[in-house]
Amino acid sequence: MAKKSKRPSDVNQRAKLIVDILTEQAKDDDLHKGKNPAAVVLGRLGGLKGGKARAEKLSAKERKEIASKAAIIRWKK
Repeated sequence: MAKKSKRPSDVNQRAKLIVDILTEQAKDDDLHKGKNPAAVVLGRLGGLKGGKARAEKLSAKERKEIASKAAIIRWKK
């Protein structure tokens, strides 16, 4: 699984980063500094294919079981 770029854990810092990205004062690409750009693209490409490929391999029964477990966990919170 590809490692996602780190975002600030502090709510205020994260909000500022989001505003900076939206107002183009900071680029989302700045978070990938020091990484090989080709590797970043390949990692993202694999991440986009992963969930869809997994869903295609699962049977309808398996998908239903996974969805049921996820719903139970979501509603426990």
